[in-house]
Amino acid sequence: MFFLDSIAHISSSHADAVVIAGSHGGRSAAEFVIALSQKPSCVFFNDAGGGKDDAGKVALKMLQAHGVPCACYSHLSARIGDAQDGYDNGLVSGFNALAKDRGVELNMAVNEAVKLC
Repeated sequence: MFFLDSIAHISSSHADAVVIAGSHGGRSAAEFVIALSQKPSCVFFNDAGGGKDDAGKVALKMLQAHGVPCACYSHLSARIGDAQDGYDNGLVSGFNALAKDRGVELNMAVNEAVKLC
């Protein structure tokens, strides 16, 4: 498991590992994961409050299309930009079908959901 306050720091060294990011789950964040030749086993992002057209959680769909389980945790439960707080206090606010297949559920504590990934 890796804690990245910014998803911009993700690399192939995180392959097959759970990554908890403090970053929002927007398009630019998802692109950092998609660009990797070897993907993490699961990624958690802050939902950043959703935003217009749910822009803060678009990574869910984008990573689903690339075979990566992904979930977002509520910005009301953990600070944006603080991966450790996301792990310690985050509550799942959204997930893709791959994460659901692993048992991730709404309002689940992130520190419990990572055990399923």
